[in-house]
Amino acid sequence: MIHSLFIVNNSGDIFMEKHWKSVVHRSICDYFFEAQGKAASPDDIPPVIVTPHHYLINIYRNQLYLVAVVTTEVPTLFVIEFLHRILDTFVEYFGDCSESTIKEQFVIVYELLDEMLDNGFPLATESNVLKELIKPPNILRSIANTVTGKSTNVGSILPTGQLSNVPWRRTGVKYTNNEAYFDVIEEIDAIIDRSGSTVTAEIQGYIDCRVKLSGMPDLTLSFVNPRLLDDVSFHPCIRFKRWESEKVLSFVPPDGDFRLLSYHIGAQNLVAIPVYIKHNISYREGSGGRFEITVGPKQTMGKTIENTVVEVTFPKTVLNVTLTPTQGKYTFDPVTKIMTWDVGRIDPLKVPSIKGNISLQSGAPPPESNPTVSIQFTISQLAVSGIKINRLDMYGEKYKPFKGVKYITKGGKFQVRT
Repeated sequence: MIHSLFIVNNSGDIFMEKHWKSVVHRSICDYFFEAQGKAASPDDIPPVIVTPHHYLINIYRNQLYLVAVVTTEVPTLFVIEFLHRILDTFVEYFGDCSESTIKEQFVIVYELLDEMLDNGFPLATESNVLKELIKPPNILRSIANTVTGKSTNVGSILPTGQLSNVPWRRTGVKYTNNEAYFDVIEEIDAIIDRSGSTVTAEIQGYIDCRVKLSGMPDLTLSFVNPRLLDDVSFHPCIRFKRWESEKVLSFVPPDGDFRLLSYHIGAQNLVAIPVYIKHNISYREGSGGRFEITVGPKQTMGKTIENTVVEVTFPKTVLNVTLTPTQGKYTFDPVTKIMTWDVGRIDPLKVPSIKGNISLQSGAPPPESNPTVSIQFTISQLAVSGIKINRLDMYGEKYKPFKGVKYITKGGKFQVRT
């Protein structure tokens, strides 16, 4: 299965490698660097790169590339999902997954990778099992490790969850405050043409949970409109037959943070576009042009749009832009030609705009096409698809837990053509 794993930073340095079967020399990553050089952005790098004797399967996340080396044909999505699981585990252990964090926690990272893969095959990937095998870092343990020169991270007993038919939950969990929180998060990926019509629009949604309940609770979660959930991916804890017959989520939850399910809504008529952009970009013969953009709310069900960021990638012939925003700040990178406007919160009574002049290289012809505008935003207490949790019931335990639900809509790959 997976022979080796290389972790590469944005500068192209391989700062960590791990081998499970035979040692594969790091020069194999030259094929990856070659593909990286041809790609315009990290998203454009092919996820699978074929070499004469190996396949390189890679992901990009948190400013890091994870490159897995395999020698035989394997299910590609299986490896990609496992690479994401590795990063999720690092985030759970260290609270962050950056190059500096991984370098600080080298010992625990190698111990985790040893437990997660056995001879190149996934073994222990559930966080509660891993946390009993490899204890998460804390200050006292770090001091003890430094003083004694030995690692005290490895647990002395076999995890209870490893042998049960509920491997995602350990036994004997106890909390003073029993609570369960559910975050319904939806990201809108859309392309809007220059007239404001929707070319494509889809929703990538997921339900993230933080469950801190004592004992072995059995939960049932129902929706007001479950028919909206068609293309769904579940956490292993969910009883699939119950969902198929009753459209109800029945599960024994893992302890702590986990993703209960993710879903995709591709029907364009179900996707409400919550923002609009009015634009006027023109170039003059000679050395200049005019630029004006207005951002405002469209279908937000009365909710406020926050954390709005507008990004415009200008053509290479643009030297500089001199703009005046009515709200927020803007920056322009003369190397990448990207203008970033940090709008912040949008007031529907006073919609923000930015306008000014574009400076072109002298003697260069006006650009043939206008730039594409990308927009990021957040809307709290709104799930744009209309999905809504109806109720949560708990069986198997006597106490009454505190329950909370939060809805968030975000801009994913949201582009407006100008």
